[in-house]
This record gives sequence, structure tokens and C-alpha cells, in this order.
Amino acid sequence: MHDAYEPVPILEKLPLQIDCLAAWEDWLLVGTKPGHLLLYRIKKDAGTNRFEVTLEKSNKNFSKKIQQLFIVSQYKILISLLENNIHVHDLLTFQQITVVSKAKGATLFACDLQLSPSGEAQLRMCVAVKKKLQLYYWKDREFYELQGDFSAPDIPKSMAWCENSICVGFKRDYYLIRMDGRGSIKELFPTGKQLEPLVVPLADGKVAVGQDDLTVVLNEDGVCTQKCALNWTDIPIDMEHQPPYIIAVLPRYVEIRTFEPRLLVQSVELQRPRFITSAGPNIVYVASNHFVWRLVPVSIASQIRQLLQDKQFELALQLANMKDDVEGDKRQQIHHIQNLYAFNLFCQKRFDDSMQVFAKLGTDPTHVIGLYPDLLPADYRKQLHYPNPLPSLSGAELEKAHLALIDYLTQKRSHLVKQLNDSEPSTPSPLMEGTPTIKSRKKLLQIIDTTLLKCYLHTNVALVSPLLRLDNNHCHIEESEYILKKAHKYSELIILYEKKGLHQKALQVLLDQSTKANSPLKGHERTVQYLQRLGMENLGIIFEFSPWVLKICPEDGLKIFTEDLTEVETLPRDKVLNFLKEGFKELAIPYLEHIVHVWEETEPEFHNVLIQLYLERVQGLMKQYLNSLPEGVPAVAAGKEEGDLGEFRSKLVCFLEVSTSYEPGRLISDFPFDGLLEERALLLGRMGKHEQALYIYVHVLKDTHMAKEYCHRHYDKDTDRNKDVYLSLLRMYLSPPDVHCLGPIKMELSEPQANLKAALHVLELHHSKLNTAKAIDLLPANTQIREIRVFLESVLEEKAQRKRFDQVLKSLLQAEFLRVSWGRVCEKLGGGVCVRAGGVCVSWGV
Repeated sequence: MHDAYEPVPILEKLPLQIDCLAAWEDWLLVGTKPGHLLLYRIKKDAGTNRFEVTLEKSNKNFSKKIQQLFIVSQYKILISLLENNIHVHDLLTFQQITVVSKAKGATLFACDLQLSPSGEAQLRMCVAVKKKLQLYYWKDREFYELQGDFSAPDIPKSMAWCENSICVGFKRDYYLIRMDGRGSIKELFPTGKQLEPLVVPLADGKVAVGQDDLTVVLNEDGVCTQKCALNWTDIPIDMEHQPPYIIAVLPRYVEIRTFEPRLLVQSVELQRPRFITSAGPNIVYVASNHFVWRLVPVSIASQIRQLLQDKQFELALQLANMKDDVEGDKRQQIHHIQNLYAFNLFCQKRFDDSMQVFAKLGTDPTHVIGLYPDLLPADYRKQLHYPNPLPSLSGAELEKAHLALIDYLTQKRSHLVKQLNDSEPSTPSPLMEGTPTIKSRKKLLQIIDTTLLKCYLHTNVALVSPLLRLDNNHCHIEESEYILKKAHKYSELIILYEKKGLHQKALQVLLDQSTKANSPLKGHERTVQYLQRLGMENLGIIFEFSPWVLKICPEDGLKIFTEDLTEVETLPRDKVLNFLKEGFKELAIPYLEHIVHVWEETEPEFHNVLIQLYLERVQGLMKQYLNSLPEGVPAVAAGKEEGDLGEFRSKLVCFLEVSTSYEPGRLISDFPFDGLLEERALLLGRMGKHEQALYIYVHVLKDTHMAKEYCHRHYDKDTDRNKDVYLSLLRMYLSPPDVHCLGPIKMELSEPQANLKAALHVLELHHSKLNTAKAIDLLPANTQIREIRVFLESVLEEKAQRKRFDQVLKSLLQAEFLRVSWGRVCEKLGGGVCVRAGGVCVSWGV
């Protein structure tokens, strides 16, 4: 409790019993039981709580019975209930202006003064006449009926306006009557054991309603707006609202409380008080039957000091907002009190409420983080100061505090990220004056993100990875590295390193953890995935950390260079190939196969190298194969060998056949003359050296089927180099060249022999692909006509068919020519042409 008001006597031992009070500005009206009306002028001495009281006017004949007084200073009128009727008098002269004749028999009235946005005042009045409520409005010095009368369930004992409703207290119950044209009535609740209702208007348009020693606040819909009722120490007789205080007259003293927070502020002992009235802000009069006191407010500054000592920060804030100080000083004091309030909430372990206040104040986040143990660096933490010792937190309390801090920092982070590109520095306010603040937004974000990381490790580890994956993650590297290692969160440490571009550190951690049995990073899979995402700008790092994976698991290691990812596919393939050839030559072939067959690489160099690597493997395996053959057992056909030799030789032959990107002229010298002749034949064919290739098939390999297949693959009538390939085959059968045409061959070959039967077979099957004259010239002079009869018949039949086809085509073209020619003639002469079988019919136009 603190002193909000000081009671100062105004009238003492008045010989007349007081029945009612009213006041405005420096004036006090006292209505007495004999019907006298007394007007006092009350002037305050400057700098003291003493008052000069002067009786300015006394009207002994005002009325026989003064029941109620109400002053409307805006209209300079006094409304009074005199002898059960409503009278209106001039406020200065007390001359009667009007009497509301319809209100005869009135027992109670309530007035409401509304101010429009333009500043015009509108006065409404509700008068209780027995079980009727009459409504009036003031205009042109007269009261007029506002609308028809309302019927009430009983005689009103107390009532007050509440916006566009009237709250009425009867002997047993409270009701709310809506001024909506229909006068709808809503029953509220009983009056209580006392059976004396009390309805008091509040400054914000609501009403305070009493139920015994409780008071609730209602809005115009009759809904309670406060969480809890005010609980007085006795049953109030009367009340007055002086924000932030509500003052109640109790039978033995005056009690002062607040709605928010719910506090008993002060109890003022007075001799049997009965009435209370107000002349405006900070002018309150309390009266008993023969005494009048004025409640003089204690200075707001004194109240605030006392409240801060008592840690009543909410009430101190309300009073600080009411001060008439210079705006800057006022704002600074309010800010200081709010910080103290937020700090006190934290000390009370109301962490969420505390963080909400700090967020609104714009307090430096580091000062808020400093409220928690072990979240800030020790050197910086020592620079921070707080109003009182910090509470000790542990266990569930500390977790709750961390959760509140997470919400606060998340909100603050979002705000700072949006302002990150602003040129002006950040202006956070200190929690305590004189404490240093951090103005750099980047520095603040670094502290906030690092603190969030620590909080997540304490509360919800699942949120650590999403925080570290943020593109704008500002975690302090060394601090974050330390706490993640301390918590053994190596997967999260990898994410931190990756986002900060510290790839070598990340890969070293992966290497160190790969052999630890209980580590979530055991094995090589995470290293493979990490290296696949690095891209060509980190090629050196890829080459540095991929060897250990390539050694222990070549198949998975190769995926570092062959996975279908953009980062992998765009790696410089020549450098990757050289890297593999130098350290992991056995993987160069599968790498080249992937880039050629899957990624459709067409660069000749890669095709050349793949052929060379195939050749090396085949030659090595061939030597082993030939050495393993028993004496006298011939080698099987190319690609038909068992095991790796068959596999690689098949690949070599197939690739030489299908690839169109390799350079045969550069490769031919790599192929020996004493073996792999089928492969050499394929190279010769790609070079256009058909006779050399066919010599190998016909006279070395002695495989006519392969020779025919070769011709079938290469024949092209529209290409000079390939149109006579069958003629070359015929020549190879009929006039084989010397064995030395192959070059410096190192294997023993018999002298080639002519094969007339095979030649005749070629003539019969492929006569259409041969130049007939050249083919006949190649035949031996002793060749019998009957031997080539089928060939000649086929040739002659083909020639005859061609001749007939050409004649028909010629006739059709000639007919088309004539039709077009006659059409043009007729078009010029205005006629038409009709082509019929056997001739042309011309029809002339008119």
C-alpha cells in the first residue's frame, strides 16, 4: 500500500445535515436536509495542501427537500431532484429555468453527457417515476422526451448510463435496459444480501455494479470486462472513479483500489462518510452528515517512487502516463519503468509475460539474453548490470525460461533480418541506463542465432538442424563449433561447416567419425553425399577427400563423379579422368562408360581413351589367356572368351562398332599386327580402308560371314568411299593381294587363294550393289557363262524393269506437260481444256 490521497478538511461541524453534494471546478454545492442550498468557493494555496473556503451563496428557500444534485458545467445548469420532481436551475444565479412536469413523482435520475467528434455536447437524462423510466434530452434550455417510457420490474434504487444502455439496480436484482428503440431488458444478477443496489458510472463509459462487498465492471451489453471482481473490506455506500483509482465510501472509512492490477492502495479513516463527488480529475470531495473533506492527490512523482520500491510497476506505469512532464522526460521514465517491470516479471518467473514486454520496448536482446546463465560470453556478460540479483533457474523452470526466450529471439531475429540492408544503425535501448548496447545488426544477429542454437540444444534438438540450414544463418562459428562438439552433435556440426563454406573441416569430421562404432556418421555414405554437392569450384577438395572412399568402396566412391546431380555432371571431366587414371586406373573405364553412355559425351578424346583402356585390359588378359591354353588348342572367336577377357573384348568390339566419335587414325597404331585383328578391321573400316579390312576377314580370319556383315554395314550407294565395298569384297575373293598388304605382320599366314565360289555367291546376292562391267572384268578369263548365268539374268531383268519404268515415267511426264501447256493457252483465250483417254479435247469459251 502507498499514499495516493491526503484527506484535507473543507467543512467541519456544519450545523445543517448534508443530504447531497455536487461540484465543478472551484465550486462545491451542498444540499442540506432542511432544503438549504449552499455554494462554496474553494481555492487551493499554491505549494501547500491548504484551502481557502468561502461561502459564496446560501439559498435557504431552494426547496423543502433536496434529494439529488447534478451539475452540467458545459450548459451552466444545475439539475436537481426536489420534492420528487426534476428542476433545472441556472448554475450561477440559481434561477429556475424549467421543471419537467411529466416527471412528477420521480425518485431518482441519471444524466449522461456525450461529446461528439466535433466537440458538441449532448445531454441525456433518465428519470425513475415509480415503475417507469422516462428518457429526455436537453435542447434550447428545455428537456424533451427522447422516446417513450419503459416499464421497469420494480422501483429503481440506483442507476447509471452505460453507453447506449442503462444499468438499473432494484431492491433484489440488477437489470440492463438497451436504448435500441424497443427497450429490451436483460436480467443480470441479484443485488446481494444487503439488498441495497449500487450502480456507478466509470470514466471509460462502463459501469461499476456492487454486490455486497464485491464490485464488477460491465459494458453496455452487460458483459463483465474484468477477470475478477474488486473485493472491498466492507459494503460500499458510494463510489467515484478517478483513474487509475476507484474510490469507495465505506461505513467507517474511504478505501482506494485499482482495477488493473487489483490492488488495495490506501484506506483513509474518516468520521462516518456517506457521500462522494468529483469536480473533475484530481478533485474529489467526501462528506459525512456534518463534515466535508477533499482528497488531495499525492504528487505522481512521489507515488511512482513509492510504487517502484514496492515493485508495483503496472500501477507506476499508469501514473507515469498521466504525468504532465516534458514529453522526452516522460517517455524516458515510462521506458525505465517498463524495463523494471519486465525484469520483475522475469524474477517472478513469468517468463512469457516478461519477454513480451521486452519485445515491445526494443530492449537490447543481449541484455535479455544476459538474464539467463551461460548464454553469453563471460567477458561481455560482466559488462551487464541489472536492478536486482537474477533468479536461480534449473530443471523445468530453466526449460520454460528457454522456451520463452526462443519465442522472443525468433521474433527479434525476423525483425532484424528485414532491416539488415538498412543503412541506419540499430538503436536498441539498454535495460539499465549506462549499460553498453550493440548497434550492429549483423553482430546482434550473430548473438541471437548462437543463443538460439544453445537454447535448442537445451529444449528441442530437432530444431538445431533447421536453424543451421538457414541461408541467412549468422551463428558464430567458433562458439557454435565448441558447443556442438561438447554436445556430440556431429551431424549438426557438419551442417554448420557446410553453410559457412568450411568444407575441409566438415569432411575431416566425417573422416574422423567414419570409423567410430557408435557415431551417426559411421561409414562413407555422408562423405559421398557431401562431396557430390560441392561442385567444380571445390574440385581440389573433392580430389583431397575422395581417395579414402575410393579405396574402401570403389563402387560408391565412383558415385562422387557419376551421380545424376547438376553439381556432379558439371565437374571438368578431363580433370576427373586424369585424377582417376593416376590413382584409381581401374575406375577410369566405368567413369568413361558413364559419361559416354549415360551423359552422351561426344568429345573424341574421351572415346579414344576409353578404347585405349579397353585395349590395355584386353591385351593383359589376352596374354594370360593364351598362356593358359593347352598346346594345340585354338583360341575361341573374339568376344567369346570366358571371364573378364570375353567381357572386355566384347565391350571393345561393340564400342568400335557403335561409337562415331573416336579417331581411328590416332588409334590404329595402338593395335598390334599379331592379334586383335577383328578390332583392327573395324578401325580400318572406319578409316575407309575396306580392302585391308576385308583382307583380314576373308584371308586371315577366313570368316566370309563377317566379311558380308562388314559390307552390309558400310555399303552406301551415295558415298564414293563406300559405294564399291561389295566390289572390294569380290576383288578380295578373285584377286587377293599379297599378304604384306597388312603391314609388318608378325604372325605366319599362308599365301591367300582365290575363291570363285564365294565370288559367284556375292554376284548372285548383291548384283544390284555392284558395277556390272567392273565385276565382269574381275572374273577369270576361263569363267563359264553357265557359272554366271544367274548373275547375268538378274542384271538383265533389273535393267529391263528399269527401262520399262523409265518409259512409263516419260509418258506420264509428257502427258502432264501437254495438259499444263494447253491449260495456259485456253486460259489466255477464255476457254478450257479437257484431257481424255486417247487425246485432248478443247472447248472454246464464248
